[in-house]
Amino acid sequence: MMQTDTELAPCDLILFGCVGDLSLRKLFPALYHLQAAGLLHEQSRIIGLARKPLDDESFAAQVEAAVRRAVGSAFKESHWQALLKRIRYLRLELSEPKDYLAIKTLVVDLSPTVIYYLATPPELYGTVCENLNASDAIVPGGRIALEKPVGHDLESSRCINDTVSRYFSESQIYRIDHYLGKETVQNLIALRFANNLFGSQWDQNHIDHVQITLAEEVGIEGRWGYYDRVGQMRDMVQNHLIQLLCMVAMDPPTQLTADSIRDEKLNVLRALRPITAKNVARRSVRGQYRAGQIDGVPCPGYLEEQGGRSNSDTETFVALRVSIDNWRWSGVPFYLRTGKRLADKVSEIVIHYKSQRHYIFDPRQRSMVQNKLIIRLQPDEGIRLRVATKEQSLQQGMALQSQALDLDFGGGQQGRIPDAYERLLLELMRGNSSLFVRRDEIEASWEWCDNLIDAWHQCQTPLEPYAAGSWGPDSADALISGRGRAWHQRVD
Repeated sequence: MMQTDTELAPCDLILFGCVGDLSLRKLFPALYHLQAAGLLHEQSRIIGLARKPLDDESFAAQVEAAVRRAVGSAFKESHWQALLKRIRYLRLELSEPKDYLAIKTLVVDLSPTVIYYLATPPELYGTVCENLNASDAIVPGGRIALEKPVGHDLESSRCINDTVSRYFSESQIYRIDHYLGKETVQNLIALRFANNLFGSQWDQNHIDHVQITLAEEVGIEGRWGYYDRVGQMRDMVQNHLIQLLCMVAMDPPTQLTADSIRDEKLNVLRALRPITAKNVARRSVRGQYRAGQIDGVPCPGYLEEQGGRSNSDTETFVALRVSIDNWRWSGVPFYLRTGKRLADKVSEIVIHYKSQRHYIFDPRQRSMVQNKLIIRLQPDEGIRLRVATKEQSLQQGMALQSQALDLDFGGGQQGRIPDAYERLLLELMRGNSSLFVRRDEIEASWEWCDNLIDAWHQCQTPLEPYAAGSWGPDSADALISGRGRAWHQRVD
């Protein structure tokens, strides 16, 4: 988001939870690509920590297998060997203070910059920080990276942040939401604030409504113990959806600095109209998937997933109609939806512009003149603007057709799109916090979401069933209906 041409300094990346799913599936492949691009300082090291009894060689073998799976045919032995030279493994029991002495021996007084990356459950963040401090293993000026979610409500979030803040200042804490590292999310800044074509029409005078969808085909993937405690609201809405909402709705920052950008996101959070017991039935939908099919493959219902319990009332789908009470967005609804076992894997933001007030074409084609700006985050990142043009025909007169102007980040001369974690790791090593979430953002988001969850409990908002492979409960369609509105369906 901000320009980051600062030259990298050597650093030690201390990775807690180094053999977990996140580390092997995302972090080490990202580090491989940074190595391949020449973006790791030659003196930087990667020190993995976990409780498994591994030596350097067996740990490296696990990492290599994971990197090969992720990189595929683009894997090059020379890049891997260069990365391998940086990697070390330390066995560590997170709750055992004496184990942290090995970290002190490795990094204190030896590395100018130390990054403590906690790819662990959030409830362990405090324990890790306390033990690092007790072992005198916190290097002055070090940075700490925290994976989401930070807590499960406002109170627990404050407790975790209070503990971490005893040992690290706010400027040293990097709270990760990987959606902020996506190329298309970054391009929102350029699209809005570098192009008067869009910037001058980014308000309630020109935009009818906004849709943000984060849909997944997968179920809970064996994570019942975790997921059933949090649900889709805490797992996806509180962080990813809310952050995307802020990126779309924020006012122009005064400059491209971390705090200027995050100040504007915070202003959006403060302007979110609360969803309370009085309006929760009109503004929200909760759903839970039942058995169905995706791409012809049978899928169990949520209650039949491995390890599940038959009386769970955890939501796997959420749809919301959100209002932002400020001058820019007065009267513009934001429709948010996210769910598991939906018909397709797609993450996108769709800006629906208002139609022309004076319409002179065939009344039957009026729907074609509503412009849409489609910002697609996955599976194929890009930006598409749908416009109305004349059909190329001698017989049809001024008949209209809807066509797309495409900016495809994955095709043509654009080359490979860096993964979000590549960008986040790089900016973490550079000390650029603009892609990370500040504490007051986290707490404002939790406060808004806690009010909604409390309203569900007060009103005993029911779970509405939907078939796996569908687009969620029928009431999600009803939530957006009216004034000709409907959820965006992709047209290639």
